[in-house]
Amino acid sequence: MIYKTFKDKKLSALGMGCMRFPTLDGDYKKIDEKTSAEMLDYAISHGVNYFDTAYMYHGGQSEIVLGKLLKKYPRDSFYVADKFPGVDLSAFGRVEEIFEEQLKKVGVEYFDFYLFHCVCENNIEQYLDEDGKYKTYEYLAEQKKQGRIGHLGFSAHAEVETMRRFLKKYGDVMEFCQLQINWLDWTYENAKAKVELLKEYNIPVWVMEPVRGGRLAQLSPEYEARLKALRPDESMAAWAFRFLQTALDCTVVLSGMSNFEQVRENVQIHSEEKPLNEQELQALQTIVEELMGKLTPCTGCRYCTEYCPQSLDIPKLLNMYNEYKFSFGGVQAQRSILRIPEGKRPADCLQCRACEGVCPQKIRISDELASYTELLK
Repeated sequence: MIYKTFKDKKLSALGMGCMRFPTLDGDYKKIDEKTSAEMLDYAISHGVNYFDTAYMYHGGQSEIVLGKLLKKYPRDSFYVADKFPGVDLSAFGRVEEIFEEQLKKVGVEYFDFYLFHCVCENNIEQYLDEDGKYKTYEYLAEQKKQGRIGHLGFSAHAEVETMRRFLKKYGDVMEFCQLQINWLDWTYENAKAKVELLKEYNIPVWVMEPVRGGRLAQLSPEYEARLKALRPDESMAAWAFRFLQTALDCTVVLSGMSNFEQVRENVQIHSEEKPLNEQELQALQTIVEELMGKLTPCTGCRYCTEYCPQSLDIPKLLNMYNEYKFSFGGVQAQRSILRIPEGKRPADCLQCRACEGVCPQKIRISDELASYTELLK
């Protein structure tokens, strides 16, 4: 395992994201604890020491299960990161209540890392808290002073200028930043400019969504063949991680692994650094240019599903829409919608747009589902 130095700590370059634990019966809120335990034990035995969870992951169950799985290990042998759920505006004003609940759910006395979760256009005013109504930062700073938070940082799904506003106020006290970075979003989500902004404040970078919710690990046969011609022994997931080893100096790369094979492969990839050369980088850039305009940029974070009055599985529907577009309406892509129960299909979207206010990718979900519906007619 590659390790990176952060202050007085040695952090595994690969961190285990706990947003995509394996589940039972396809229910996002029912984590398969047995399989998850096998995955976590393998990760720890092969050097992973960083674990990232959040208040809303798996419908509130991620923190609980992670706490159970880590209980048999010495507390000083791993690092836990948790987050204040600013993606839900109703959380503001409840920071103390939520923080205390999180400690109990994970079963720890302190968090090694704690983040302002998902700083974005939808919550920037609440985070900046110019009228002192919520005092989120003040409370968390006090917890750090008391030793209940080791390091305070933030994650962002914001435009560059929104991040700049946040950093103007908190840049001197934020110790790290977690960004969505991968070879597609380096351009598509302007990740490169965001990294440059963080450099102005000397803030280390953590990476999330390195394979974009698995999408970059499952490229079309055409794209996969191009990359395999350059690196025959590397998987598509490995290409994603090698890009990060090339493009920036990041401390931790979080991978939301959902099965044992993903853990095994990702651990092996992070046993060595094998950066890409110029020809390989250009091959990725060419694919990016071809993908732009085709891809609905859903990462499967599932924030939207909490707000859907129809209880639609929006990430699944958007993923199916992407598959439809990539296969140019092939027979299987058209038939796949029949596996979705009636009442839960794209046409059942009420166009209320409740989901769109919390989407980190700023997808116009209602429009996407409407377009998908038209294609299926």
